[in-house]
Amino acid sequence: MQLDQNFASRNARMKASEIRELLKLLDQPDIISFAGGIPDPALFPADDFAEAFTIALAPDRQAQALQYSVSEGYLPLRQWIVGEMKKIGIVCEPENVLITSGSQQALDYLGKLFLSPGDTALVGWPTYLGALAAFNAYEPRYDRLSLNGNRTAESYAEGAAEAGSTVKFAYLSPDFANPTGETLDRAGRFRLLELADKLDCAVIEDAAYQSLRYDGEPVLPVLALEIEQKGSIEDCRTVYCGTFSKTLAPGVRIGWAVAAKPVIAQMVLLKQAADLHTASINQMAVHGVAETCFDAHVEQLRAVYQRRRDVMLAAMAEHMPEGVEWTRPEGGMFIWVTLPDGMSGAGLLARSLETERVAFVPGQAFFADGSGQNTIRLSFSNSYHTAIEEGIARLGRLLRSV
Repeated sequence: MQLDQNFASRNARMKASEIRELLKLLDQPDIISFAGGIPDPALFPADDFAEAFTIALAPDRQAQALQYSVSEGYLPLRQWIVGEMKKIGIVCEPENVLITSGSQQALDYLGKLFLSPGDTALVGWPTYLGALAAFNAYEPRYDRLSLNGNRTAESYAEGAAEAGSTVKFAYLSPDFANPTGETLDRAGRFRLLELADKLDCAVIEDAAYQSLRYDGEPVLPVLALEIEQKGSIEDCRTVYCGTFSKTLAPGVRIGWAVAAKPVIAQMVLLKQAADLHTASINQMAVHGVAETCFDAHVEQLRAVYQRRRDVMLAAMAEHMPEGVEWTRPEGGMFIWVTLPDGMSGAGLLARSLETERVAFVPGQAFFADGSGQNTIRLSFSNSYHTAIEEGIARLGRLLRSV
């Protein structure tokens, strides 16, 4: 049998995640890994989750926890999210919220919802690898999202038309983006909304790291700014994607999407076809933990991760040779490194694993066109200070040798 001959054509665009493969290195004790953008498991609120799951399985609640549920999500959790959204300027109702199995599922649904083969998606250069993986299955054409004035709406529309398509959405992570760690300023967010209005396309706001700001002034989410402009979420084109993976725990796989009700209604239909609903018991447990300790827990994360970021930046300044450049993020989990022209991030990784035993992610995978060969991504969230200092020293030594 050779069933691969019967696979749909879209499978040719689906590739293994380099990051998921690199995570296997975490099992090797001599590897210092800056590869996976993952939270530190030592900081998970494990005791709070143990109590929340126990409560969810109490005799008066266990039937609800273990039974099928509505596709929209556990109502008390959606109501809690509505309250949190209001704090950051996003006024909405529970009907504007869909609970998903991590925000990655929301990205998959949005790709399925908006993209027909050949349609144009505007993405960053670089952008989140998981978003490209989610969208690739729906066979889009990618164009480079530029908000610095170099591109006009007309140029995007003309480029799409020449390819026989239209622009369906612009995707970005505006706060401490994966992989660059950069944040889009308020003016840039307004330029994005103006562009989307002219193109009559959606905006997908990936807010996975928004809670993890360490310094600098907060910037309102794109959706909040659009609500300010238009008066109601029902008149907005932005879809906000949030997650508990970077704040509470990724293993429970709870994320959410916030958008105008017609968009959420369509996403609910996709949810019903895909997995019916997100696990009831997990939603109930996350709600219990969020109500109990969310703010205090996030404050603890900020303090720990800020210090790790500072340690990595200081080590970079000390050990990186001339010609190497890097970002200085105000939050999140990542530092983006640009190597001298002609140097290969993938080649450097192979040599690093062999000689220095330091892992990181080559940057090429984050570019829709396969460029960016001389870039790498470093994550500081899951490494202790001594490992960060030692790993960056080793990496600097390797770079000087080549």
